[in-house]
Amino acid sequence: MEGEKHHQHQKWLDESISNGLIRELDALTIRGLQFQHVEKGLLRFKFVIPEHLSDKDGNWHAGAIAVLIDDISVGVVFSSNRRISVSVNFDISYFSPAKIHEEVEIEGKVVAHKDRLTLVAITITKKDSGEMVAFAKQWMSSTSIQMTLGSSKL
Repeated sequence: MEGEKHHQHQKWLDESISNGLIRELDALTIRGLQFQHVEKGLLRFKFVIPEHLSDKDGNWHAGAIAVLIDDISVGVVFSSNRRISVSVNFDISYFSPAKIHEEVEIEGKVVAHKDRLTLVAITITKKDSGEMVAFAKQWMSSTSIQMTLGSSKL
């Protein structure tokens, strides 16, 4: 059952990238993102940092990390309430650089709700060492638009 959930979400993400439903910048940033765990208000991923997301020193570019965090925050809120959301406050702390071809683990979870606002926390750690790469808090405001994700029962 859990594996089927991962497969459904992974298929949706891959098809959305391929069909151009996700903006080009976002698609470049999240290509290769793999679902590891899916439940209401909690998503976990693994990600191998591709070369095209590096800075001049071969580190994962801070801007690419920010775009990825923003996209994952939208997904976490969607998993919680099935509504599209937008950022209203975004705070990222960068702790240590990650290199291209390095594998990281990403967890996004809903921390709090207040009316139409949802607070999401995103943690990115290096898979091998467990060292934290970045931590973000993001307040998201849900729109009145409610959507479904294929046949998912999330």
